[in-house]
Order: sequence, then structure tokens, then C-alpha cells
Amino acid sequence: MKNIKVKGMSCQHCVMAVTKALSSIDGIKDVQVDLKSGQATYEETKPIDPKTLVDAVKKAGYEVG
Repeated sequence: MKNIKVKGMSCQHCVMAVTKALSSIDGIKDVQVDLKSGQATYEETKPIDPKTLVDAVKKAGYEVG
């Protein structure tokens, strides 16, 4: 499992939005987002460019960091 830090989440709606954004990326599965730690964990089924992850999170309205 890999993980990224997501900034700006404050509620379950945020968790769902980030989960949906990451899950929509081809090659990403088993997305788990933890509001308290601000961590999103996921599994890659193929190599994913980190910029793709950052762009998906930003498009959902949050920051990676």
C-alpha cells in the first residue's frame, strides 16, 4: 500500500470526495482515506505518475502535502 498526505479535509464529505477522486484513476484500487491523520492509502495495479494523484486531489478541492 502507498499513501499520500491530503490537506484541507474537515468532514466525511471531504473523505468521500478524496476517495472518489483517487478511485477514479485507472490503476488505483482499495482507496482508504483517514480524516484524523489526513492520510490516503491506496494500491497501484500499475505504475502511476505522482502528478496524476496530485491533480486528482486538487481537482477535488484539496491539497497534497
